[in-house]
Amino acid sequence: MSVDPAFLGHHEVDTSAAMEQLGVRIGEGLTAGDLLILTGPLGAGKTTFTRGLARGLGVRGPVQSPTFVIARTHPSIVGRAPLVHVDAYRLGSDAELDDLDLDLARSVVVVEWGRGMAEELADTWWDIELERPVGGDELLDPSELDADAPRRVTITREGRSTTAG
Repeated sequence: MSVDPAFLGHHEVDTSAAMEQLGVRIGEGLTAGDLLILTGPLGAGKTTFTRGLARGLGVRGPVQSPTFVIARTHPSIVGRAPLVHVDAYRLGSDAELDDLDLDLARSVVVVEWGRGMAEELADTWWDIELERPVGGDELLDPSELDADAPRRVTITREGRSTTAG
C-alpha cells in the first residue's frame, strides 16, 4: 500500500468538493490489492469520496452509487489498476460478498457499508469512517443529504492478526 501515512487520522471536510478532493489525493497513491472499507450514514459522502478516488486512480466513470447493481468495475484509462466499487448495504453476509468473486489482487476495491463483512477479503485494509451532522432532535431533511455541510473523515489502517491464539 503506497498511500501516504499522513492521511491517517481525522480530516474535517467542509464541502462535497473538498470530500472529492480528499478522495483524489488518496486515490493517487492506491495500487492493485488495496481494499478500502467505507462506513457512514446515508448522505455522509461515501460515493462522493469514491468519485474522487476514481479521479485519482484515472479510471473511467461516471462513478455512481452501486446500490442496485451491488458492484461496478471502472477500468483504468491511464494504465493503472481498475476500481471495483461495491455497495454491501443489501448483502446479508460476508459469504454473499465473497460470492461476488472480486478481483482484489488486480484491482482497488472500495466497499461501502462493508464494515463487519469486507475485512475477510484482505489481510490489511483502509477503514474510512465518514460522519455528517444529523441535526438536533429533528431528522435531517432527505433533500439536504447532499448539501454541503461539515463532515468528519477518520482513516485508519487495519489488519488481521496472522498469529494463532
